[in-house]
Amino acid sequence: MRTVALLTPTHAKDIERFDLLCESVDRYVTGHERHYVIVNDDDLPLFQKYASARRVIAPSSAYLPSWLWSTPRFLAFNGRRIWISPLCKPVHSWHVQQLLKISGALQAAEDRICIVDSDNLFFREFDVRAYAGAEKTPLYVNRAAISAKEPKHTVWTRNAFRLLGLPDPLFPADDYVGNVIAWDKEALISLTDEISLATGLNWRLALCRQRQFSEYLLYGQFIAHAPRFREQHAIVEKSLVCAYWDERQLDEAWVREMLRGAEPQMVALCIQSYSHTSAPVIRSAMRLARAA
Repeated sequence: MRTVALLTPTHAKDIERFDLLCESVDRYVTGHERHYVIVNDDDLPLFQKYASARRVIAPSSAYLPSWLWSTPRFLAFNGRRIWISPLCKPVHSWHVQQLLKISGALQAAEDRICIVDSDNLFFREFDVRAYAGAEKTPLYVNRAAISAKEPKHTVWTRNAFRLLGLPDPLFPADDYVGNVIAWDKEALISLTDEISLATGLNWRLALCRQRQFSEYLLYGQFIAHAPRFREQHAIVEKSLVCAYWDERQLDEAWVREMLRGAEPQMVALCIQSYSHTSAPVIRSAMRLARAA
């Protein structure tokens, strides 16, 4: 079995959700060596209380290139922090979080990395080593789910192909975006090497200059087009996560209904933070679900 770690980039605005995630990981998740948590440098004191023998809280500056600088909070644009550089246009926190996932996974001591965003939480027992530490790495894919009319996923897919030096994609294309996603570190090293080879740039700079990309689509398309690594991955077509992607705010009854309707293989719940569903509502629903 391969060693496995959890990885969560997060920030101060998501700390209530992150608190729920930590509580659920400590209660339900086993089989991981460490849980790496990467936060903005100025958020480090706020998150330090979550550090433990297996949970490492680290500053983002340890994973970002020296030529990319964080601006003060008061310069945030539409609530998003901005990073600037003389080498590229400004990038927002959403782009930086994707860079942190890749850098964090590359620097981890473990063989496999399971990425868990802070708007996820576990509600069933989950042995992450049994899932992600076997001979083949699980690769989540939603077959032919991206049509040519998808406004964001189409752009991300085309840019993934361009960054990897591949010919233009055909649509509908496979979608690799999801939650609780496993990566193999050896494959990720080859992925970043491929980006550098195709673009003639350091992979971090290539992604900052591209701007519109998805880390999960990049990884998935790289695996799909690399025979060696494709053989080392096992396709997973059913998500581990019961996910809510809409903007409507949920109440407790709705969250409980989601939990009741979760498919047997689902071990986690994801309610996107932009729905503004409050952490207390989710916490209360989880307690009621456990008592049912």
